[in-house]
Amino acid sequence: MHLSELTHPNQLHGLSIAQLTQIAAQIRDKHLETVAATGGHLGPGLGVVELTLALYQTLDLDKDRVVWDVGHQAYPHKMLTGRYNNFHTLRQKGGIAGYLNRRESPFDHFGAGHASTSISAALGMAIARDLKGEKFKVVAIIGDGALTGGMALEAINHAGHLPHTNLMVVLNDNEMSISPNVGAIPRYLNKIRLSPQVQFITDNLEEQFKHIPFLGENLTPEMQRLKEGMKRLAVPKVGAVFEELGFTYVGPVDGHNLEELIATFQHAHTIPGPVLVHVATIKGKGYAIAEKDQVGYHAQPPFDLVTGKAKPSSKPKPPSYSKVFGETLTKLAENDPRIVGITAAMATGTGLDILQKRVPRQYIDVGIAEQHAVTMAAGMATQGIRPVVAIYSTFLQRAYDQIVHDVCIQNLPVFFCMDRAGIVGADGPTHQGMYDIAYLRCLPNMVLMAPKDEAELQRMIVTGINYTDGPIALRYPRGNGYGVALMEEGWEPLEIGKGELLRAGEDVLLVAYGSMVYPAMQVAEILKEHGLSAAVINARFAKPLDIDLILPLAKQIGRVVTLEEGCLMGGFGSAVLEALQEADILVPVLRLGVPDVLVEHATPEESKADLGLTPPQMAKTIMEKFGVAQPTVVTGS
Repeated sequence: MHLSELTHPNQLHGLSIAQLTQIAAQIRDKHLETVAATGGHLGPGLGVVELTLALYQTLDLDKDRVVWDVGHQAYPHKMLTGRYNNFHTLRQKGGIAGYLNRRESPFDHFGAGHASTSISAALGMAIARDLKGEKFKVVAIIGDGALTGGMALEAINHAGHLPHTNLMVVLNDNEMSISPNVGAIPRYLNKIRLSPQVQFITDNLEEQFKHIPFLGENLTPEMQRLKEGMKRLAVPKVGAVFEELGFTYVGPVDGHNLEELIATFQHAHTIPGPVLVHVATIKGKGYAIAEKDQVGYHAQPPFDLVTGKAKPSSKPKPPSYSKVFGETLTKLAENDPRIVGITAAMATGTGLDILQKRVPRQYIDVGIAEQHAVTMAAGMATQGIRPVVAIYSTFLQRAYDQIVHDVCIQNLPVFFCMDRAGIVGADGPTHQGMYDIAYLRCLPNMVLMAPKDEAELQRMIVTGINYTDGPIALRYPRGNGYGVALMEEGWEPLEIGKGELLRAGEDVLLVAYGSMVYPAMQVAEILKEHGLSAAVINARFAKPLDIDLILPLAKQIGRVVTLEEGCLMGGFGSAVLEALQEADILVPVLRLGVPDVLVEHATPEESKADLGLTPPQMAKTIMEKFGVAQPTVVTGS
């Protein structure tokens, strides 16, 4: 069978090991061919090809439920569930999503973008099944890196307390998340990888007990305890930990041996209650370059399959915001031992790998544990350390309670640096940094800032380090800067709450925040060509707003436009509206930003065009809103 003929995963039933091996090769070929052309996550999916095939041969996906953690691992799943022929559209506008999406396929049983959610979701499905009196299997697949997330441990704790709830957790143990895993749990898992494999002990012991005279099929409580004690002696140390938590532990099993995997899954399905199947895999399996560099090939832009190197750009690009952040923070840290950079398993993505290499003592990776990262930073701040928490905007949402309770209420000087703020592109709704302005602006004691370019980013990093009156947050976009000249050192901090007037004008006031400042300048040029004179403010701060700059100009000009790359509800434009209302300056206001919609996967340019946020579109909207007639300005007495 060719993979293109497979439209339903149940077609895997009854296939021989040889046939499954052929399909595995086809999956890897398509996976590599597609990601090399479009970019995307490479290593995770390559590592679970056999795991997926073996598991699906033992399930009936017309009724059974499977929950994949994150979705990085789910490319083989997508190809086996009717999306092979369309897989070349991966992460492109209107194409296959890079993550699980319930709207995309009935086999995507639970959407996933953030890690550590699968066991909770699967347990919820299993409990619902039992409440409704239904019969089907529920399986969660989670990586060892995601197991460091507190939510996964909370779910394990709960599931282990439900001995009559059938649930299988498949632990995909490749010793990696994006970067090498850190912490005690991965260290335990590594021990079990290296220990002798012990499988199916429960059934073997139970068979022997059944032959004891007068005992037969029923085990007395005493014999049950004896059986469990004997099993504990045989199960390796880490397996015993899971068993103590209420799971039946099976493994570790070779994650690339189809025959062994199928037999293990078939057996595990017969075990009542929560079961954990420990599968040892190799990230990037089948592509030697990815196996050798598992960090670099977690995800890749378009690349050459032969060399593994990224396809060269047609012209040199300015440095990325992440790199400018990493370089700037590292230079500051080299001269200030109080500065500590903190990441939640995203060293490379945030640019903190630069700090890790040059000043390792001032670098901390907590694993996939954003909540812990924030509260740990709060504790460090109480002792005079300058913690810099570098987390993507979308991932910082996971630590919101910690930001409120442990940082803002105590007014601790923690510096939050949010990469990937705004529209991020091909990863889709789970990764768009839409909400940080709104969810942080409402918090007492918080200061919010965003740079117009990479040079201003340098100054804002210094500003954040120097600010000790409470928490402060900095947002910056994914991708490259504008190519403005960067200073090597001597950066001056900004005055808190002070923006700048970049362009004078008489007909309309454009108040732009962060990544929308340069587009606002382009809008002003387009408006000029149509006879409208636009003033442009670089707000720099969403909180506190520079009302001394914004309000007089708003009153004088009489037309206000706010521009932001984030959600309009509660965002930067809302802050300006509130300031105008409180000052009784009642002028027409147009807010440009992301409306109350999910931004699907596409290039940032495509998404902005769909949202009407390109400079020509924004200029057209402004002209339609205001025209050239002079507005009437109503002010309070």
